[in-house]
Amino acid sequence: MRTNDDNIKNLSNSEAIEKLKKLSEDADFCFFVTELNTKPLNGRPMSTADVDENGCIYFFSDRNSDKNQQIEYDNTVQLFYSNKGSAEYLSVYGKAEISTDKELIEKLWNPMVKTWFQGGKDDPDITVIKVIPEDAYYWDTKHNKMVSLIKMLTSVITGKTMDDSVEGKLNP
Repeated sequence: MRTNDDNIKNLSNSEAIEKLKKLSEDADFCFFVTELNTKPLNGRPMSTADVDENGCIYFFSDRNSDKNQQIEYDNTVQLFYSNKGSAEYLSVYGKAEISTDKELIEKLWNPMVKTWFQGGKDDPDITVIKVIPEDAYYWDTKHNKMVSLIKMLTSVITGKTMDDSVEGKLNP
């Protein structure tokens, strides 16, 4: 149980968007979950293409994928990011929109995307999924991973809690 309110830092507006952008881009891959009302949940790893100035998160996806079909049926999604290297985690709940806008595809395109879309930017099956966050929560450390590890080891040895984490709600 957490007893130190210094470890809770809720962020809003531009500060929340900046944190969401940093955590999602640093982790790059997330677990993208659709059909939140079914068991088991449908999830898959996805690479973040971009996070815009409003905190919306973009992904490339195949027009015929199960994911796109599931979003057409129910556009509520949840994204789970984990950047173990720096002990940062992010959960984003929101609504997804599917786009075939060629200007957006051009803007987000990078050569690695050709791995999945051999036709390049003009591949007939390429779409962009835009996730509009409605609720987000993050967990990370106040210091770098090495300092956190030393504090955790010290805590184990001394028996004193030396929690180095910070968490909070993000309200873009």
